[in-house]
Amino acid sequence: MQKADLKENSSVIDRYALITRNNPVLKAPDKKAPFTIGNGEFAFTADITGLQTFHKEYEYFPLCTMSQWGWHSFPVDRNYQDLKLKQYETHGRMVGYAADDKGQEQLFKNLRENPHRLNLCSIRMNLVENNRAAVLSDIKNVKQILDLWQGMLISEFAVFDEAVQVETCTDPKQDSVSAHIRSRLVSSGKLEINFDFPYGSPEKKASDWGREKAHKSEIILYYPNRVIIKRELDSDIYYVDMVFSPNAILKQTGCHQFTLAAADGSEELYFSAGFSPQMPVNIPNDFYTAKIRSAAHWEKFWNNGAAVQLINSTDSRAAELERRIVLSQYLTAIQCSGTLPPAETGLTCNSWYGKFHLEMHYWHAAQFVLWGRPELLERSLKWYLNILPQARKDAEKQGYAGARWTKMSDPSGLNAPSSIGVLLVWQQPHPIMLSELCYRAHPNTETLKRYVSLVIESADFMVSFLHYDKENDRYVMGPPLIPAQETHAPEAVMNPAYELEYFRWGLKTAAQWQQRLGETPDPRYLEAAEKLSQLPVKDGVYLAHENCPETFSKAPYNHDHPSMLAALGVLPGESVDRDIMKNTVERVLQCWDFDSMWGWDFAMMSMCCARLGLTSLAVDLLLADKPKNTYALNGHNSQADREDLPLYLPGNGSLLLAVAMMAAGWEQDGGKSLPGFPQDGSWCVEAEGLLKYI
Repeated sequence: MQKADLKENSSVIDRYALITRNNPVLKAPDKKAPFTIGNGEFAFTADITGLQTFHKEYEYFPLCTMSQWGWHSFPVDRNYQDLKLKQYETHGRMVGYAADDKGQEQLFKNLRENPHRLNLCSIRMNLVENNRAAVLSDIKNVKQILDLWQGMLISEFAVFDEAVQVETCTDPKQDSVSAHIRSRLVSSGKLEINFDFPYGSPEKKASDWGREKAHKSEIILYYPNRVIIKRELDSDIYYVDMVFSPNAILKQTGCHQFTLAAADGSEELYFSAGFSPQMPVNIPNDFYTAKIRSAAHWEKFWNNGAAVQLINSTDSRAAELERRIVLSQYLTAIQCSGTLPPAETGLTCNSWYGKFHLEMHYWHAAQFVLWGRPELLERSLKWYLNILPQARKDAEKQGYAGARWTKMSDPSGLNAPSSIGVLLVWQQPHPIMLSELCYRAHPNTETLKRYVSLVIESADFMVSFLHYDKENDRYVMGPPLIPAQETHAPEAVMNPAYELEYFRWGLKTAAQWQQRLGETPDPRYLEAAEKLSQLPVKDGVYLAHENCPETFSKAPYNHDHPSMLAALGVLPGESVDRDIMKNTVERVLQCWDFDSMWGWDFAMMSMCCARLGLTSLAVDLLLADKPKNTYALNGHNSQADREDLPLYLPGNGSLLLAVAMMAAGWEQDGGKSLPGFPQDGSWCVEAEGLLKYI
């Protein structure tokens, strides 16, 4: 059976049943799969108690409270003007890159680590009986449900032979977390709530609990059932506005600790803690208001946009794929839909100091458009407009036109130094791709005018970055550059396959934007696209790049991302020979080191296979049983127990992108229904609200 209804506002799927049957449930503590609640701007990750009670025991997967604005910098020298650049020769001239720390190790380190995202607060239960604090093994009779339909974390457990019930949620429009606790332990004084504030750290846990004198925490305003705490960390300041139940009292119990306790023998305790970089003006909503707002927000989220259900499929993997789809929608909504591009671990913990990687922005957020939620992408797409002046400066310093988009950055848009990152270019067409997807969702002049500067400035750099090889009448790319597959020396890379096709597509799309606005297409774009080098081929397969004949036969060239496959799938592949690409897929399956791949590689390969008509293989790759293609109980894409990456959101975003493409199709799919799924009756794919891919 095959079924698809892709009409707007025509729901044939029972959305409530679809979502709630995929609510994740914990029956015991799982330190590798805690649950997170949030709204795209703010996130709170909790342990089995519904708060962060045992945060010290969650070392692999930290329990943090994070926001888009919450950054910290050490008081160290981080002057970009003092950084010495490594010079690379490129077609007769030298270009400098911040790629070498030799002789400037401390400055290089400072520029990479600062600013770093900050754990704003640890909110935990203080569970004490007979002067003994509870440990994780004391927690019994556990049942914790992440109610996706309401955005509510519901936790039930027993400790010291007493039952505890906790509800935790975030407000959809405020940077706040709210919780309600019921237990006789509250009335007996054995359960209190501690709010602990750490110093900043670039490490994964974003917290330094050992530098007590390096920061300051003080109550600056005290009202009945409300306090405002001011936090100072070096030059960074933020505020915490807390409202709590009338029966409670909040006191400062340490330099950076505040304790909330019941004062009248009541068995309940509730609070809302709002976080802000400015002195609060509006009081945070109390728990009950936040709970109502959270439920209304998430019901609207799930009822709007697209949906895919697989419950009627006979393939044994269907339930698992449906689970991944639903949880990935939730996780990307709370982690990847904010006003900044997301870090690879979102607002959960620090990966690469909490900075975001723009080459990953496509994998995080392009899927929002296909799933009928383009506004969730546009929040962060607008950030490129804010940093456009900095991107222009970066291009100009290297002698290029237009805007060169950074690889690894913070809100400033400054490019963090790196032996690899500064030499990547596959993020350069991303603003064109993301803008084009937004236009396809809203094909009007307003969308064109909003993002045309991103499209044109990106294309201007791309044209100037290419070199015209007069002898062979072609444009070439590199050296130096490092392709998406980061295992190559920048001095040797010439014409990487994926980047060539992406630049070609991007330049033609930029010209198309000019035409849509009634302008004459820039002839430079069209000439460069027309004369851009063909994808490198040897022995009937595409190579990583022109100077890499050993792509499939020698490590490390057959490790990491098989990015040549992205030239068809991620892209329409106008210049791709389908037979050669089929051969390339086969060679990758035979020769590639799958354990060295990353989470998004599996979806990328599925997209390629879908366009080639290899639908069974597309599904097999999407669900491949490989270390970096596993999805934990909380829905997060795991990366083979890498200590620095307990979660990997590009995996979740890429899964959604591939599924949407496979179900709704793409421009040149021939009008087939569900063109990326097998037609043998094993997959009953019910889909609605999806947008076709390019």
